[in-house]
Amino acid sequence: MWQAHNRARAYDLSVSTRRRTGPGEEVHRITSAPEPLTDDLARRQRRYLWQMGLRVVCFLAAGLMWSHVPVVIPIVLLVVASVLPYVAVLLANAGRERRVEGDVQMTPRELGAGGGTSELGGGPR
Repeated sequence: MWQAHNRARAYDLSVSTRRRTGPGEEVHRITSAPEPLTDDLARRQRRYLWQMGLRVVCFLAAGLMWSHVPVVIPIVLLVVASVLPYVAVLLANAGRERRVEGDVQMTPRELGAGGGTSELGGGPR
C-alpha cells in the first residue's frame, strides 16, 4: 500500500503544474503583453505602504531623539515625514509603464492630398 502511495506522490510531483523557478533560473517572456493590471496595482500598493511605514518611523525617531541629539536631526526627520506623502502619492498614481516607442505594432502613414474640386461635395462634372 505504501508503494502505491509513494508512486502516486512521485507522479504528482513529476506532473505538477506549479512553476518551479529556483533563484538562479531565468524566466523568459514569450509575449510583449503588459504586466497584468492586478499585479501592477499590487506593486504600487506595496510601494505606497512601505513609504508610509517609513514616514511613521521618521515621526517616531524624531520624537524619541528630540532631547538626545541636536535639534537639527529631528527637524530634518519631521521635514522628510512631511514631504514623503506627496512623493508616495505621486509614485502610487504613476500608473502602468508606457510602451517603448519601438514596441508599436502599427506604422503610421500619411494620406495624400485629395484631388479634384475646391468645393465641398462637388465632384467632377
